[in-house]
Amino acid sequence: MSERKQKLIERLQKGGDKTVVFFQSLQGEQWQTVVYSEPYPWTLRDLLAHFLSAEEGLLRIAIDIAVGGEGAPPGFDYDAFNAAEQRRLANVPPEQLLADLIVARRRTVEWVEGLRDEDLDRRGRHPALGEITLEEFLTAIYGHQLMHMRDVKVG
Repeated sequence: MSERKQKLIERLQKGGDKTVVFFQSLQGEQWQTVVYSEPYPWTLRDLLAHFLSAEEGLLRIAIDIAVGGEGAPPGFDYDAFNAAEQRRLANVPPEQLLADLIVARRRTVEWVEGLRDEDLDRRGRHPALGEITLEEFLTAIYGHQLMHMRDVKVG
């Protein structure tokens, strides 16, 4: 396996593991801790739902880029997507969201394992970052959770 792929896989696994350990540590009312207040309150439970939704959606876009597609559609409204996904996942208990996130991250890692180095150089549109390489896109999947986890304050 190339060093590039190995580094991506290690980051995805390490970041995923840290996220899982954090969410597994939450109990009771901690799930209702508000992480973001704008544009509407997002609790830790909502953040977990967002992580699952983003992992699944970003993998679909990455797969499209790898096979020569454009990636995210032009003008993709990720705020509207996130709001719709929060509604879709509103009744899923945190334990199920976490189990599904573990499976989703495993799918991402397994997919990356099958890529060739030349695939990592393909370019496509990320919903928030614009046109980037697939390698940058996959690094952004790792960075997305890390960015949000830095914002978390559990009392």
